[in-house]
Amino acid sequence: MNTVVERELELNLVLSPERSIPVPARLTYRTDDPCAVHVAFHIGSEAPVHWTFARELLVEGIFRPCGHGDVRIWPTKVGGRSVLCVALTSPDGDALLEAPAVAVSAWVERTLRIVPPGTECERLGIDEGLAGLLAPAPADDLWLRDPWPSDGSAESADSAEGE
Repeated sequence: MNTVVERELELNLVLSPERSIPVPARLTYRTDDPCAVHVAFHIGSEAPVHWTFARELLVEGIFRPCGHGDVRIWPTKVGGRSVLCVALTSPDGDALLEAPAVAVSAWVERTLRIVPPGTECERLGIDEGLAGLLAPAPADDLWLRDPWPSDGSAESADSAEGE
């Protein structure tokens, strides 16, 4: 059974230290993709902007600065309220967003109750998939036999039958 945990919230896109604009966003977690979180930013264009990154990164970012490269997350206070800063980098540009820490933390907690940390791989079915891929099939017998024995035993067997 696939479970989806969603949360609509408003983030602030930081334009400068004095100015930010609200950006509606949707956080999505799916048990059929248990290692990832998906964020859709509704920025007034025809289609939302989608980002996907590791749930583990968001979990750690609630408590301490983490990440490098395209996604970095850290907790801080802005105007007396707790926020999570999310820095995103892409070829199209950079964005710094502030998310309400309490709302994100509550949402992350819901995902952790559904799929506890360390159990994500069990949901992916990797072991079962590998077992299916590596299981011998009836046609494998043909491939496993050596059509040209190197010890000459097939030739000597043929010549013995002909005598």
